[in-house]
Order: sequence, then C-alpha cells, then structure tokens
Amino acid sequence: MSDSQSGSWAEIFTPRFAPVTLIIGLGVALLAFNSFVATVSLPTAVQEMGGVALISWAITLYLVFAIVGGSGAALLKQRLGARLGLLVSASVFLAGTLIAAAAGHMPQVLVGRALQGLGEGVVASICFALIPELFPSRLVPKVFGLNAMIWAVAAFGGPAVAGLLTELVSWRAAFLFSVPLVLIFAAMVGFVVPAKDVGAAKPVQFPGLRLLAIGVGIMLVALAAVTGPWQATGLLLGAGLLLTGAVWFDGRSRDRLMPLDAFRPISVVGTGLWMTLLINVAGAGSAVYLVLVVQQMWGFGPTMAGVIAAVLAVAWSISAVAVANVRQKETRKILIKLGPAMIGTGLILVLAGLQLDQVAVVVIGQLIIGGGFGSCNGYLNLTMMEAASDGERDRTSALMPTTQSAGNAIGAALAGVAANSAGLATAASTGEIRSAIIPVYLLGAAMAALAFAAAWQTVRLVRPQDPESSFAAG
Repeated sequence: MSDSQSGSWAEIFTPRFAPVTLIIGLGVALLAFNSFVATVSLPTAVQEMGGVALISWAITLYLVFAIVGGSGAALLKQRLGARLGLLVSASVFLAGTLIAAAAGHMPQVLVGRALQGLGEGVVASICFALIPELFPSRLVPKVFGLNAMIWAVAAFGGPAVAGLLTELVSWRAAFLFSVPLVLIFAAMVGFVVPAKDVGAAKPVQFPGLRLLAIGVGIMLVALAAVTGPWQATGLLLGAGLLLTGAVWFDGRSRDRLMPLDAFRPISVVGTGLWMTLLINVAGAGSAVYLVLVVQQMWGFGPTMAGVIAAVLAVAWSISAVAVANVRQKETRKILIKLGPAMIGTGLILVLAGLQLDQVAVVVIGQLIIGGGFGSCNGYLNLTMMEAASDGERDRTSALMPTTQSAGNAIGAALAGVAANSAGLATAASTGEIRSAIIPVYLLGAAMAALAFAAAWQTVRLVRPQDPESSFAAG
C-alpha cells in the first residue's frame, strides 16, 4: 500500500488528467443514471405495452449481461485496446438504448435492456482498468470520490429527470436521456484514449464456456429471488457451483478473465475481492426492501421513501470525499476495516428504527451504512490495484465493478429468499411486515461481519509497496 504524498483534488482537473477524469466520470454516469432512469420509466412502458409480467426481466437481463460483459472486459481490452474496446461497447449500449426506446412490444425492450447491460458492463470495467493505467496512485482516492459524487447526483437527479420526461413527454424520451451522454463519451474516448496496434495483438481465445457459466449462474441467482424457499435453495446451490467452477477453470486457462489469485484467501487481491462481494451482498437487501417497507408501514409516498433511501448515496459521497486526502497507510487500513463494521452497525440501526417506528433512527442507520461504503471503497480498490502485478492489474481493476454487481445480485436474491420465507409477500398488517423484515437485516449484518473478517485478512496481508511500481510511485 502506497504511502506516497497525497495529491490535490485540483490535480485531477488539470490539463494532464481532466480529459481522462471526464471520460471515467461519463462512464460512471452512464451506469448510474441509466439504472435510476430505467427503474422510474419501465413501469409506464410495461403498462403501455401490456407486459407487466415481464418487468422484472427487464432489470434481470440488464444485470446478467452487465456482469457477463464486465467479466470479459479485461480480455476485450487486451485484444482490442482500451479505445476500440470502449467504442465498441459504447456502440452496443447505444444500440440497446435505441432498440428499447423504439420498442413496440416487451420482447424488444428486453433485447434492448440486454444490450444496454452488455455494453455498460464492459464500459464500467474498462474505465476501472484505466484508473491505475492513467492516474498515479495518489490520485486514485480522488477519482473514486468523484465517482461516488456522480452516484449521489444520479440517485437524486436520475429519478427526477426520468419522472419529468415520462410524465411530460413519454417513457421513450426518458430512455433516450442517455444518448447524448454516450455520444459525448464516445467522442472523448476517440480523442483522448490512445489507440492500440490490433494487428500486433496476441490472439485471444474466446472464453465462451466460462462466460456462459457466469451468465447462467447469475441468472439462477436472480430466479432464486422469485421462487419458494426450497426451489431457491436449489437454484442458489446450482449458481454457487457454476460460479465456483467458472473461477476454478479460469485460473487454469491460458487467456484468463480474472487475476490468477481471484477470491483466493491467501492474497490481498483474493481477500479484497471477497470483501467487495460481501459488503455489496450485505447492503443489497435493505436497498431492495427499505422503500417498500416504509411505504407499507408508515404510509410514506414514493418521494419521501425515496429520499430516505437516497440518504445512503449522499453519505457515501460525502464520506468518500472526506477520506480522499488520507496519506498514512495505517489510517487507510483502519478505514478498510471500519467500512464493513459501519455497514453492519447501520443495518442493525435501520432494523431497530423499523421495529421502534423511529424514522430518525432509520435515517441515522442509512447515514452510517453510506459512510461505511464511502470510507472503505476507494482505499480497498486502491489496495488491490497496488497489490496486483503489472500483468494482472487490468484483470484486477476490471473485475471490481463486476464483483460489486454480482454482490448486489446475490444479496438481492438472498434477501428475497429470507423475506419470502418470513412471509413478507403476504404480510397484511404493520406487525406482520415488521416481523417479516427482521431476517433480511440480520442476514445483511451477518454478511457485513464476514466482510469485516475479509477486511482484516486483506490489511494483514498488505506488504510495503514495491518501489519500482510506476503506478504506486505516480
């Protein structure tokens, strides 16, 4: 872990770094705004086309294809180079957006959403891979702090813009909101990101079976959230076998999708990826159910319930900015361990607030959860980037957003199983809802405890940074 001098916020906006900062910011904005816009505009779309039964698939397919795209992003960057890889994936995202916006039937929307997910999964992963390639390590926390701010703006601005466009124009206009962003992004990539001599690139074998196993595994996870407890258990076991098998076979392949020590508990990268996965599993259940529960229990409208949920994003952004100037590696280690501890504590507080009918306690819990994510996320990612060898850094960086998405998918599925088993779907009274939500938050707190153990192991394994590393030296 680097102990080098911390850079200033202004440096990422200097002529040397500003174009790359803008590209990465736009890549994150595409993902963030598209996530919130789709959530708001899809209900109107399915009502217009009579596809209510398929609305969950519009979200599921996007997520599955985003994870598959992100899994293959490092190999795509290796084969095509960052510039061509970003332009191709941005084109796929644009094509998906146009197909979804012009759809006359729900199957067309599903095709568009799948293409959006595939393109955005690659864009996000390659943008992550560019961070250690184009920024010195002293500026990486600032870049992640900026990304957190973009997510916070999207959490408030995305639903508002999508709602206005849907109500005043149409849901199609809301979908087309991302078109200018992707066109500006592509233009910036074409001018700023250096090209690669594709003809001189080493041929890469297409990892079809591994990508298929990852895609089917995530699909089984998604299906587990909408089935009964026994079926869900079988689906989750099957998903676990497929995903474990994909990681095992990838480690023995010539053209790997993942770093060699991915998810192995004997390295910084391996334990760091486990922590990344587990903190997102921990937070997913509350993200899925909090808005619904406060509406049902307390009679809040969508706006007020949405504000309570968005408090987390604001706290994430503020804390990421607040800790971005930390210089001492020992303090950074503390922040990495503090993150999951805060997430677990916040989840227990949110649960307590729901049980006691105390809105203030729920808000405090949300602030602590968001602060936990913001405090640890940037330095966890930086630590993995610095620990990875030069040959593995692309794979490590590209796998980070994919692991986050996988954690959200797995966490949502596990929370769905817990909630359905406790009878949340059929709960009629406030008391029944209050009881049924308990397993969701206890599960999240347990996952946060496992993430804390992974964090402890990660910082224990950290070694002094290799002084010959150009990334760490900056």
